[in-house]
Order: sequence, then structure tokens, then C-alpha cells
Amino acid sequence: MALAEKIDAEIVSMDSMAIYRGMDIGTAKPTVAERLRVRHHLVDTVAPHEDFSLAQYVDSAQVIAEEIRSRGRQVLFLGGTPLYLKGLLRGVFEGPPADWQFRRHLLGMSESNEPGWLHGQLKAIDPTTAARLHANDIRRIIRAMEVHEKTGHPISELQQQFEKGLPADACRVFVIDRSKAELQARIDRRVDAMFSAGLVDEVHRLLADPRGMSKTARQAVGYAEIIDYCSAKQDLAATVDLVKIHTRQLARRQATWFRSLSECQFVNIEGDVTPEAVAKQVFKLGCRR
Repeated sequence: MALAEKIDAEIVSMDSMAIYRGMDIGTAKPTVAERLRVRHHLVDTVAPHEDFSLAQYVDSAQVIAEEIRSRGRQVLFLGGTPLYLKGLLRGVFEGPPADWQFRRHLLGMSESNEPGWLHGQLKAIDPTTAARLHANDIRRIIRAMEVHEKTGHPISELQQQFEKGLPADACRVFVIDRSKAELQARIDRRVDAMFSAGLVDEVHRLLADPRGMSKTARQAVGYAEIIDYCSAKQDLAATVDLVKIHTRQLARRQATWFRSLSECQFVNIEGDVTPEAVAKQVFKLGCRR
């Protein structure tokens, strides 16, 4: 918000979970007061029982960005979903629509064969994609095989645009970077604060909706663990610890993603720095572009 005010910008959320209505505490969604201070977009847009694809996000974000610019203001994308960032920077390969019968067939074959069988099938038709996917990443393996089945081409060939980026000095993409120890301490404090703020009750309210939660929404870190807690699979103390562990793991995956994107420039932050100081640092770097 400090940076948005400095450059006269409106914020477009780049968070795949803040987009869901009712998922407030666990996504650290901006408060009403914060949204009055700086206008936010793509927050509270989708009902929790609905799915929302990368292509839908990119389309929505582009429309909103054009509308903001038409009013003479700047656009500031903010959030931690690297796939959304990659889609904004490089475009989206949508591919053929889902063939659920074909997907169920592959899933059944995967479950009836030894572990790694499906990955081996993908390796035979698309070794490039197989090399970058873990053998347990069944969902993406099935999608890659589906694309090959429907188009006759490997998804790695069709996604080439998605893998080509610009150098960091040609972009204004900044990643706030803290030390591992400091980041872990901040994560622990944040998780404790979310539980104190009523995260468990928030999940109870979401589950009470007869429409339920989509598969995507249920997988959000913090929500997935509490859903298990509500099913009596573990006690509350263990749930809190698990959310902290999974959030640290998520942070590591995000950092790996951002480092793989050539457009990103890392901004090192240490200690108890004010938002205004961080905004000033990012602003200076942005002015060089």
C-alpha cells in the first residue's frame, strides 16, 4: 500500500486464494480499512465452491489493468502465486478442454499399476515434460498426456512461449527476499495470529455452506489442515504446527519458482524495516527500468 500510494497505483491481487470470498483470515486478505486506503482488485471475486483457472485469472487481470490505466493510474500486481505471475508475463497456453473420461481412465490405470507407471508412460511420449514433473504429480502428468492425446504434440512443444522470459533489467518485477531464519519466524508469528483471529471458525463457516468448497479452495495451506482437524484426524496443537511446516514449505516452493523466472529481481530486506522504507527501495529500483 505504501508503494501504491507512492506511484498512484491500484493493487491487483495475484493471490490464487484471496480471490475466494469468505477465505479472509487464512489468506491475510486486506481489511476493509486497507481497501479504503488503496483500491484492491481480484479480491473476494469467486465463491469458495467454484474453481478458477489460470486463463480466467489472466483474462480478468488484463481487463482490470486496462480499466485502471484508462483512469490515468498505475497498476501494481501483488501476491505470491508464481503461476499467476508467469501467466501475466508470458501468456497462457490453454490447450484442449478437459476430457474427464480420458482423465478417469488414466487415473484408474495409474492406481492399478505400480508407482511411477504413469510417469513412465509420459516419458515415452514427452521426455522433456516428464523430466520436469515429479512422478507423484499425477494431475499434471495426466494433463500432459491429455494434451498429447488431443493434439498429437507434446505439451512441452506447445508451451515453449511459456518458458521464454525477459531479463530482469527489462522488467519491473520485484521479489521481497528475507533470510531463512527471519522468514520462518515471521511465518510462525503469522500462523499464531491467524488462529488467534478465528481461523478455525472461518473454516467451520465455509464447510457449513451446502455448496461446499472446491478442490482448489480446500487445498489452500491453513484450510486443508483445519479441514482435517474438523474431521478429527488430529488435535489442534498438531494442526497449528502442521500449518507452520506447510507454510514454510510453500515459501520455499515460491522462492524456487521466482528464481526460475528471469524477469524477477530480488530485493533483500533485513530486520524490522518499515513499509515506507521498503516502498522507497523498490521505487528506486523501478525507476531504473
